[in-house]
Amino acid sequence: MIEDILGPENLAQAWKRVKANKGAPGIDGMTVADFPAFAREQWPRIAEAIREGNHRPAPVRRVFIPKPDGTQRPLGIPTVLDRVIQQAVAQTLGPLFEVDFSDHSHGYRPGRSAHMAVAAMEESWKEGRRHAVECDLKSFFDTVNHDRLMNALKEKIRCPRVLALIRRYLTAGVELPDGTLEATPLGVPQGGPLSPLLANIALDPLDKELESRGHRFARYADDFIVLVKSANAAKRVLASLTRYCEGRLRLIVNRAKSRAAPLKSCEFLGYRLNNRAKLAWTEKAQHRFKERVREITSRNRGHNVQTVIGELDQYIRGWLNYYKLSSTYKEVLALSVWVRRRVRLYYWKQWNAARRASQNGPEGAFRMADGGNQPRTRRRNLLSLGADPATVHMATRSRKGYWRMSQNEIVRFALNNRWLEEQGVPDMRAIWIALYYPEQAQGS
Repeated sequence: MIEDILGPENLAQAWKRVKANKGAPGIDGMTVADFPAFAREQWPRIAEAIREGNHRPAPVRRVFIPKPDGTQRPLGIPTVLDRVIQQAVAQTLGPLFEVDFSDHSHGYRPGRSAHMAVAAMEESWKEGRRHAVECDLKSFFDTVNHDRLMNALKEKIRCPRVLALIRRYLTAGVELPDGTLEATPLGVPQGGPLSPLLANIALDPLDKELESRGHRFARYADDFIVLVKSANAAKRVLASLTRYCEGRLRLIVNRAKSRAAPLKSCEFLGYRLNNRAKLAWTEKAQHRFKERVREITSRNRGHNVQTVIGELDQYIRGWLNYYKLSSTYKEVLALSVWVRRRVRLYYWKQWNAARRASQNGPEGAFRMADGGNQPRTRRRNLLSLGADPATVHMATRSRKGYWRMSQNEIVRFALNNRWLEEQGVPDMRAIWIALYYPEQAQGS
């Protein structure tokens, strides 16, 4: 198996994946762009060390990603070299374990997605399963028991060198932001190409246990929901799941975030069921959307408007693509109005800038103030967009704040929806319709 991992075609594919994913450097500072030159010189030596069992992975670089609840999610960034090796291992091991994984497991698997997982909520409602168990595994990736995981790997891996290599990756340690090293006696560090496969292997016994009990459930990585027909059944399942996870799997159930509840009050992967028992995004998801759009269109960023619009377009398209299962047309319309208002606010703020700059417009350039003559600059820009010269002073001389002015009738007339769309501001309504009704979009 070690030769399969080190095969030229497998390594070439692994490098292709790592290169496409880009990513930050590990603790050695090597970038993805630097790796080819390094590999041409050093790979024969490294490959031989892997064959002989002497390769020692570098500790991962610890970074912290803010979570919506205010806490931080720890991620581990391996070096580019270790990412390539991990990817090569994952490509070789994946097919061995994939054939036996549960049909209810959807995370990090070929041909499966989060959409397939959340669809189980709507399907279960139709089947009369109106209650659910939300079970949260506390710090799952940091608490996986290495011995249990290695025993699961040994069931299909007979090559001791591969097993030893994986064990070394599990125990490589992390380098904290202050430069200190920390051992990793437990856990599968998030951030490496091998981690998703190892996580699915570690949780496969849970899938099998739920299947053996005849439960309907859906799992995506360490997020899962069990769907049942009564409140009492939900309570019983939660209690038995807690015992199983903590007793057999040695994983910690977060009791504060785990509960038995009516299905319509549950949330799974950013989705919920609305009053019509249709999938819709959650309030938390919409809150995160607005927070991110506010960050992109922050009045104090000072970026070129086209840069902001490009970033906004990329984010909105990605967000709507994820939530394309939502029956939330009215909410999309409301968000679309709100996003355009944020863009108008950004333009109004830019016209307030006390510096010289130019931005492409439909009839030339918008010129900003030389020394802070804001009314004159705003008047010139509004007039160039067709504002009425007789009334434009009502906007340019107004003392109202940026947010209120973004809704001003004169400003809205000048920076109208059609003009904003021409500048590249995404039309959320059109995007949502194309995603939700792809056949109609193709026909039109």
